[in-house]
Amino acid sequence: MEYSFIVRKLQDKDKPWIIDFITQNWGSPKILSRWKEYSVESLDGFVAVEGNNYLGLITVNIEDTECQIVTLDTVIENIGIGTRLLNEAIEYAKQNKCKRIWLVTTNDNTPALRFYQTRAFKLRALYCNEIEYSRKLKLELPLYGIDSIPIRDEIELEYKLE
Repeated sequence: MEYSFIVRKLQDKDKPWIIDFITQNWGSPKILSRWKEYSVESLDGFVAVEGNNYLGLITVNIEDTECQIVTLDTVIENIGIGTRLLNEAIEYAKQNKCKRIWLVTTNDNTPALRFYQTRAFKLRALYCNEIEYSRKLKLELPLYGIDSIPIRDEIELEYKLE
């Protein structure tokens, strides 16, 4: 099946879908990353759409000269949606004069680690047992993730823009 989707900046009309989509994929619309809590519908970002169908979402948060990717999810994998969303976020970060774009994922998320590293992101830091703290703030975080790997650690990746 061929997809011809567009990527566009988030709009207010997307918020109900965003809340539902993130809740399905992350357990709630509340996202925790590096001790910071985000309400996903208040973040900037981009969606991939084909007609009236949403195919993916990337949310970002810019502080000073850094752009954090808070979430990146697609409905269908391996057809270029994530790559297009990521490229749009990188351009957005450059337009906002960011020096780096970064993200945090968990130790079990081997697909994300592969995805970002094959797109020139580098491992920046390992935060051992960090999820233990996050579970106190977000009770719905599971104990086990992809391939039944215990979710324990956060891994930071970055892409330098300078």
